Amino acid sequence: MHDSDEELIAAVAAGDRDAFAALYRRRRPDVYRFALHMTGAPAAAEDVAQDVFLAVIREARRYTPGRSGVVPWLLGIARNLALRRITERRHEPLPDQGFEPGVVVDPAEAVARGQEIATLRAALAALPVAYREAVVLCDLQELSYQEAADAAGCAIGTIRSRLHRGRGLLADTLRKGRWSETTSRPNGMSRTRFAG
Repeated sequence: MHDSDEELIAAVAAGDRDAFAALYRRRRPDVYRFALHMTGAPAAAEDVAQDVFLAVIREARRYTPGRSGVVPWLLGIARNLALRRITERRHEPLPDQGFEPGVVVDPAEAVARGQEIATLRAALAALPVAYREAVVLCDLQELSYQEAADAAGCAIGTIRSRLHRGRGLLADTLRKGRWSETTSRPNGMSRTRFAG
């Protein structure tokens, strides 16, 4: 049995299917969540997650232990694939995101929570990609600065400054209040203007 992610990657590189299945079960949720936050679309996130693990089958030998952790390596692959998806969707608006299904105890509370989630997702999607990526990696994926820098392929200082700026933009966006109008942006993500 392989305990660490590094051991699983080494076993995958040697052709061990059970190790691949274990790595997939363990790390697919991380990859999917990252891709969902970056693309804003569940179908695109699913495609990115599948493509990441297909790449793992082909590229496991290229993983270098000690250079970065397995999660930042996987998210680096996911980043490239998600950015490609965003570019391909240049003129396609983001889908309207409702609340996530689950057990509903109080329907009014569920609606309010759904609206909060939709507002946060829209505010996150409105951030420029570099800032969104930093916020997703550090705050939502809970990677360290170094791991986030490894995943984004940039210096640690760059991640820190992008995270600081992204948090500020996100806070300003959420503080301003109501969504009023959506227009298209060159990077394919929607840009939301606020009433204020």
